[in-house]
Amino acid sequence: MSFFYLLSCRLWRLIKFFLFLMSAETAHRFVLFFLRKQNHRLQRNRRVPQIPEVHKRSLWGQFYSNPVGLAAGFDKGEVLVPVLFELGFGFIEIGTVTPRPQEGNQRPRLFRLKEYQALINRMGFNNPGAQAVAQRLRNVPQRVGPLWLNIGKNKDTPLSAATDDYVSAMQTLYLVADAFVINVSSPNTLGLRNLQSATLLSPLLENLRAEAHSLAQKFGVAERPLLLKISPDIADDDLPDIVILAKKFNFNGIIATNTTITRPVSHHLCHEEGGFSGPALRPRSYEVLRSLRALIESDRSLTLVSVGGITSTEDIRERLTVGASLVELYTHLIYRGPESVKLLLQQLKNAKIKSA
Repeated sequence: MSFFYLLSCRLWRLIKFFLFLMSAETAHRFVLFFLRKQNHRLQRNRRVPQIPEVHKRSLWGQFYSNPVGLAAGFDKGEVLVPVLFELGFGFIEIGTVTPRPQEGNQRPRLFRLKEYQALINRMGFNNPGAQAVAQRLRNVPQRVGPLWLNIGKNKDTPLSAATDDYVSAMQTLYLVADAFVINVSSPNTLGLRNLQSATLLSPLLENLRAEAHSLAQKFGVAERPLLLKISPDIADDDLPDIVILAKKFNFNGIIATNTTITRPVSHHLCHEEGGFSGPALRPRSYEVLRSLRALIESDRSLTLVSVGGITSTEDIRERLTVGASLVELYTHLIYRGPESVKLLLQQLKNAKIKSA
């Protein structure tokens, strides 16, 4: 009996009890170890995961079996693609990936706020680097759903050279990605969120769109969609500039939102630095989505992806109704376990979605 089977049955509560006796990052590494074993088993047996088809859709010429994806942060470059799709996700976002390998910030750097089913993390883009991730993705025997690559700059790269890092990561990963997420909103790399200012964002988006076009022509492939991931802490007055620049440089979508540096709950761990995620982020994430939808109005050239505080089918239905085409989750998976995605999709199957 595999550990993956145990995670997928009613013994999850017991397993979760023991996992939560460990530190948050130790438990995460422990689960990744066994998921890696199951992933190897799936690849060796050439077993193709069956993704539930619920409110399926087509975007940018890509097929999405369902609108629920795994947000960046869970798989930072392990590339556990088959086993993650087996959990039920319609698409997977890997990363954040930087051009060069990076250890991330010092530990402890991941904290559970169990009373609120929330997390605080200051991981700091720990990942094996773009070259290693590209090689691992090339070794995946079969792609059963879209894979998004979330890219960022290395910690020691100054903001003045940030564009070079994003371009380098894109060049290395272009042929193994179905879409790229440009992460300028993590609170855990010093100064990174300054890239959301119009002055710095404009040349970054311009260069990335030009590079994506050039790489598509070079390799003779379809141009990869580009999505911009923004912070929930961005001022409402700055959102119009984000939309204007995204449209100007033909970006395909905006992901709203990343984690927050605010503390929407009271807890003894709230003094820890890092990004907060969990149900308490729901109101702000939803508010940003509504604001973006209003700014975009009837223009469907920009796809909206909603993430932040999603814990129920009603949350998913609400985001899709307001105007998101896709949603993502991560923290909910940590607290509710591997069955959580398929349970959400099963309940979503009968939900009526009326797009904005």
